Amino acid sequence: MVDIMGHVAMGLLWALPAWFIWKKRVALAFVGVVVPTALLPDVDLWLHRLFPAMVHHHGVTHTVVFVAGLSVVFGGIVAALFTDPIDRWLQSERFTSGKLFGFALVAFLLGGLSHLFADMLSAPDIATPIEPFWPFFDKPWAVDVIWYNSPVWNAGLLAVAVLLHVVVATVTDPTDHSYRLTDV
Repeated sequence: MVDIMGHVAMGLLWALPAWFIWKKRVALAFVGVVVPTALLPDVDLWLHRLFPAMVHHHGVTHTVVFVAGLSVVFGGIVAALFTDPIDRWLQSERFTSGKLFGFALVAFLLGGLSHLFADMLSAPDIATPIEPFWPFFDKPWAVDVIWYNSPVWNAGLLAVAVLLHVVVATVTDPTDHSYRLTDV
């Protein structure tokens, strides 16, 4: 499941609860952040080209610490840059930088963690083992249930994830609660 389709599919699956929490536009925005973020830990493939002696695949970018730290940083950047423009666009006084920070942080976190989870399901096949809990647990951790290049798993899971999103987005009507960003 480690190819691009598999990571996109896993990001979609981890973002599925958004349709139960927010109404359509906000849920779609959340999914739109989670899915590309599900590819972010593989930035090490590009960094390895620039720094081959220092960076290896499934290294520090494939850890919970990296994903969490990057989520906090990106959440802060998104809140600082986009709170006012989004507030003007929605014409809402209920929209705050704190809510946008939390929204972005959780979206980035889910995307990154979905990537780590997908790699833990298939990493040992043809790649270096993943150590997602480093520096707290300094050993590889994997289940190895899916082969990396399996078109059935990758394309099949992507098709299932897209179908689930279409169905859930169509039939859900989230109830009002304190986590709502806007009434739209």
